[in-house]
Amino acid sequence: MSETYNRGRVEDVGRWREFSAGMWAWIFHKFTGWVLVGYLFTHIAVLSTATSGATVYNETLVGLESLLVVRILEVGLLAVAVFHILNGIRLLLVDLGIGLEAQDKSFYVSLILTGAIAVASVPTFLAGAF
Repeated sequence: MSETYNRGRVEDVGRWREFSAGMWAWIFHKFTGWVLVGYLFTHIAVLSTATSGATVYNETLVGLESLLVVRILEVGLLAVAVFHILNGIRLLLVDLGIGLEAQDKSFYVSLILTGAIAVASVPTFLAGAF
């Protein structure tokens, strides 16, 4: 006779509180990876305007950089890339057996460093936007 396990409903928001730091690290790493893949395709689309000539390409870049939302998205892209890199290094060290007992702490450190770098970059990305 097989046993069943009631995993609850997907809509049960309370289940998210049961996630450990490791699960959140996995979710964030997957999410940031997909965001970076999406950005890669967007980047290629913008670069493809260069085939129409330097003028079209330059106008595209100037037009995009003049939008406040694009500058804000650049800060977000930096945060996504920094977290993905730091978490990837953390995962590499864990796979090598380094820091196994401090996985939660290293995840929190990567979050804090990501936040600090993103906040510090705001003046650079938003310079001249207002």
